[in-house]
Amino acid sequence: MVASIIDGKRLGAEIEEELKSSVSLMASSSRAPHLVVVIVGEDPASHVYVRNKERACKRIGIRSTRYDLPEDSDHGDLISLIRKLNDDREVDGILVQSPLPSNFDEIGITEMIRPDKDVDGFHPINLGRIVTGRTDGMLPCTPSGIMRMLESTGESLRGKKALVIGRSRIVGMPAALLLTQRGIDATVTIAHSRSEDLESLCRDSDILIAAVGKPGMVRKEWVKEGAMVIDVGINRVEIEGRSRLVGDVEEGASEYAKWITPVPGGVGPMTISMLMTNTVRAAESRLH
Repeated sequence: MVASIIDGKRLGAEIEEELKSSVSLMASSSRAPHLVVVIVGEDPASHVYVRNKERACKRIGIRSTRYDLPEDSDHGDLISLIRKLNDDREVDGILVQSPLPSNFDEIGITEMIRPDKDVDGFHPINLGRIVTGRTDGMLPCTPSGIMRMLESTGESLRGKKALVIGRSRIVGMPAALLLTQRGIDATVTIAHSRSEDLESLCRDSDILIAAVGKPGMVRKEWVKEGAMVIDVGINRVEIEGRSRLVGDVEEGASEYAKWITPVPGGVGPMTISMLMTNTVRAAESRLH
């Protein structure tokens, strides 16, 4: 079996095209959605991510504003900025780029953002809504992108055994919750670094979501024949003297899977597309 590719770039581009009409309509009747991104420090990867988000805003027609704070910024400076943005009626979405320098309370900062402007979907109120079965608010971008990718295959997920490897509040836990929603109805197992016999869990799973940030953690022969594999990991490694990006699932898993996401070009573009979706949704709720 050779797996079909779930092309995140193509699917993300389709989502952006859908958003353009909504953004154009808002811009002509009132104003375009407005996303504010705050970045603290000089982490190279974070700056790449922010530039990609800015480019997506430009493609769709979303107004984008960026605040760059120095590495040695005071915690209070960031809190003051968030409070200012919370009160600004012209701001629809606020995103504080992760990771923050070690002297910042990242979870505390997230909780400072108004839930209706939390386009990352990490505020406890937004995460809590998923627990109650509500998916009409600000959903975490990577998990909601994963769901769109799975749905794009046309495969029924009802009753399928899903394994989520990783239990972070950003990806693993919300992805598991979304898979259990009524209408999706997958049977979900959450695994992590202390799980025993990960190989057997993988071999028994119809849907495999790897989100641990460890290159090749899931061996290709662990993948069940005909499984759907979503590889969230994006790890830079040196192979034969050359730098490459690889996922959490070992290369060659496409020999076993029916559907698989590429790295890069899979989950990453979808995460940005879902951020744009949240921004437009936040603007629509504010302008109506």
